[in-house]
Amino acid sequence: MAGDVLNLKDILVEDQLGCRIATQWMEWNTLRQPWLTAKDELRRYVYATDTTQTSNSKLPWKNKTTVPKLCQIRDNLYANYMASMFPKRKWLVWEGDNEDSNVKSKREAIESYMAWTLDKPRFKKELSKCVLDYIDYGNAFATVEWVDETVKVSDVTGKVQVGYVGPAIRRVSPLDIVFNPIASSFEQSPKIIRSWVTLGEVKEILLRESAEDKTPYVELFNYIKGVRECVHGYSGEIGQLNDYYAVDGFSSFSHYLQSDYVELLTFYGDVYDYESNQFLKNHVITVVDRHKVIHKEPNPSYFGAPPIFHVGWRPRQDNLWAMGPLDNLVGMQYRIDHIENLKADCFDLIAFPPLKVKGQVDDFRWGPFEKIYTGEEGDVEMLAPPFQVLQANMEIEMLENKMEQMAGAPKEAMGFRSPGEKTMYEVQSLENAASRIFQAKTAQFEEYFVEPLLNAKLEMGRRLMTSSSIRVIDDEFKVASFTTLTAEDITGSGRIRPIAARNFAERAQRVQNINNFFQSALGADPDIKAHFSSIKLAELFEELLDLNDYALVTPYVRLSEQSEAQKLMAAAQEQQMMEMVTPSGLSQDDFEGPDIVPT
Repeated sequence: MAGDVLNLKDILVEDQLGCRIATQWMEWNTLRQPWLTAKDELRRYVYATDTTQTSNSKLPWKNKTTVPKLCQIRDNLYANYMASMFPKRKWLVWEGDNEDSNVKSKREAIESYMAWTLDKPRFKKELSKCVLDYIDYGNAFATVEWVDETVKVSDVTGKVQVGYVGPAIRRVSPLDIVFNPIASSFEQSPKIIRSWVTLGEVKEILLRESAEDKTPYVELFNYIKGVRECVHGYSGEIGQLNDYYAVDGFSSFSHYLQSDYVELLTFYGDVYDYESNQFLKNHVITVVDRHKVIHKEPNPSYFGAPPIFHVGWRPRQDNLWAMGPLDNLVGMQYRIDHIENLKADCFDLIAFPPLKVKGQVDDFRWGPFEKIYTGEEGDVEMLAPPFQVLQANMEIEMLENKMEQMAGAPKEAMGFRSPGEKTMYEVQSLENAASRIFQAKTAQFEEYFVEPLLNAKLEMGRRLMTSSSIRVIDDEFKVASFTTLTAEDITGSGRIRPIAARNFAERAQRVQNINNFFQSALGADPDIKAHFSSIKLAELFEELLDLNDYALVTPYVRLSEQSEAQKLMAAAQEQQMMEMVTPSGLSQDDFEGPDIVPT
């Protein structure tokens, strides 16, 4: 009926716990609005093709060029972070806390299982997204989930196509997670993650939750579906609670209910439920439509904490939202674009200067060999700006170099060498010192983010795996074999440690120091060199150069190889001498009988 108002309060059956979680989401999301605004400006500069897409659009310049320096620094950091963290196929080790957990069979089983899970394209893809978040937002978030990618080919035959079944990491967008920013640590803070699904996926979640009695879950799904049908079929005005439940990306709550999407808010942490008068410790609670709880259970992880992990590029002392490497470079990018377009406009004025017309001057066309007719006191004069403005290129170059250094990405990382003559080891020493920030940030990401993620994957594998047939590559013979592992095989007390980035710079520095020592006067002293074991040094360099898989070092193996080579050489020389003394053609001894004479 025209003029009627549909009150959402009359059709929504609110859960007090669900409304409280939704209110907490809105509160924490509102508190971080300045941070979201700053990140939006940063993204505009990274992906801008001209200044009309950035805050520089307010400047009254004719030229609208943007120098994509922020984008170049971002790509440079991403390429080097990925190269440092994944320099080889084997980049993790298992460290057992006791003798039983550190035996060779246990260590090989765990490392082989983890290598099998990490070889899947999904891991590299998700982790690369986290690295980009680490650069763009200064904050990277990820969690671990169980994946079952087996496919049933035919309902008649029941044939199943084998796919990956096991733990996998999932990147959490920094825009879709909120938490208490002033908590003592991210692990201790409650967290709420927003995700978008369809109505069919909500039904699947509810059916998965149901055990024997499916009635409550069917009624809950019918309620969620009924609310949408009621709002979708109403053409009048929507009244109370329409603005209160406003969902990001939609103009109103009724607009959201008429869409094809369903918002899920998943809460992790401790909360008090007023309706049941219970304190829910370390729980996972999922809320749909910001008012209805559809899932509630204790966190099943053995770690006693939700498997959600966070790392910040430049941590703040009293705020868990860290800064990124590009945050405080936006102003310098603004300055570069400002100078670039100012210079271009001035260059246009030099090439096509304005004219000052004095007195009586007939209409004329400005161009080469054109004639201008003036009166007795008439005159035409060019107003050219000073040419010194073209020296702005030096200031732009200086700003670009500063941005590279402040982001922790020295120019040596791109293959450019700083000026000045240097020896080989001086270059190596300077590169190690110049990339100290880069090395620290890479190790920080690896230690605080990748390592707990890998251990969470291993924990989930122990908890949910029954048995798995995994592919193992023999590094000695370069062949692939398959072995079956159970949860018991990968259960032990210890941890997985990624060793790529942290050992990369350390090994390079150690090789440099050893080379410098033996080239010095002290290292060349025969009395000192007599105390160094050549076998131990060879084994040391085999480890530092990461050549263990090739088994290159064997005590005095070169002597036996030289002896074998000399035997082969002597045999070859003997064969050659025999061929030289043997006559060519046929001789008398080659024939039988007195009547046969060679011709």
